[in-house]
Amino acid sequence: MKIACFHLMPYRDLDSDFDKKYNSAWFTLPFEDVADREMVSKYFNWTLDELIFAAESGFDGVCTNEHHQNAYGFMVNPNMMGSVLARATRGTNTAIIQMGETAVFLNPPIRVAEEYAMLDSISEGRLVAGFPVGLGGDYAYSYGMAPVEQRGRYREAHDLIIKAWNSKKPFAWNGKYYQLPMVNIWPKPSQKENPPIWVPGNASPSTWDFVIEHDYSYCYLTYFGAQGAKHMVQGYWDKVEEAGRDKNPYRMTYLIPVGVSETDEQAEADYGEHIEYFYHKLLHMPQELLLPPGHMTHSSLTHVLTKKPFPAYDELNNLHYKEFNDRDYLVTGSAETVTQRLTEIVKELRVGHLLLLPQFGSMPHNKAMENIERISKGVLPHLRGIWDDEGWEDKWWPAGSSASEKKKKAA
Repeated sequence: MKIACFHLMPYRDLDSDFDKKYNSAWFTLPFEDVADREMVSKYFNWTLDELIFAAESGFDGVCTNEHHQNAYGFMVNPNMMGSVLARATRGTNTAIIQMGETAVFLNPPIRVAEEYAMLDSISEGRLVAGFPVGLGGDYAYSYGMAPVEQRGRYREAHDLIIKAWNSKKPFAWNGKYYQLPMVNIWPKPSQKENPPIWVPGNASPSTWDFVIEHDYSYCYLTYFGAQGAKHMVQGYWDKVEEAGRDKNPYRMTYLIPVGVSETDEQAEADYGEHIEYFYHKLLHMPQELLLPPGHMTHSSLTHVLTKKPFPAYDELNNLHYKEFNDRDYLVTGSAETVTQRLTEIVKELRVGHLLLLPQFGSMPHNKAMENIERISKGVLPHLRGIWDDEGWEDKWWPAGSSASEKKKKAA
């Protein structure tokens, strides 16, 4: 299996009474009230240092993401971060996983086709192209667009990008949302069969349908525990089976925060305050900002209301480290304990791509670097062979990384 280092790049130093003063860490939070510009510069560079160190320490990939107008994660242009990572890891087999630049946030969306092609060229074929639908709040509040159009625009943007990558000649595009007299992108991706596409989601059966239709890898991005994820993930696998697709574990990507300590007993002291900061402050958001009306399809909204895949964010304030840890909202402990728990989660959910979040909440730079090193030495070597005996091919891993890996093994 493949294991990548994911990074949200949160604001790590909100005041202890922040959640009493402000009704949200998202969209409405004034930058000038709570943020320090010098610290923001440090966060960007610490994030890059942490991801580069993860690549050097043995993670199979490094993963960026896009969010807007919040303290939870302000990596507003993942491709700027990805370009630094691609150059810094040149000559390695580290996958550059963009999770990702959201096509519907750009007009025209061929900008995503062009930037991903640049990244694939800089990385010499190591790009994973993430195609997120995008958060409804980002789309409606940050960019002022009609949420009812979001999925329609997303599907059209996707089709336009794929055609732009594969068309041998210039073409005109006359769609419902986008009209372009001439599409002729330079460059094309380095990977001739296109970069592999991963689609993130957390509660939408509509996204499952899209992923399965196009034979992509589904990324279940949740912070509400492996136990709570079971019915969602099983729903996805049921859909895969209904569509006649195989149960290749590399169809499933899963994200989880992880903290490795010298002992299980030490884990709470090492990570307790940082995970509580994450849930109590960074996920501090009134419900109305989460899902603007029109963002979700009828089937997805019905699923959320009936299955309740995640709790109301305010309920999280009543939970603390022990509850988060016991419910597998995160996995912490000694390297042996973390390895055992992750192995159980991977097998139960049938995960082929595991995204680990070694920096979360208020965790300082030195602690994040220490955690990355402990994960790399004590956990990664014991997870990689989980699916080897079943002989599955990872069709969703970049060609440049796979080629480098084969050369490395041959040598």
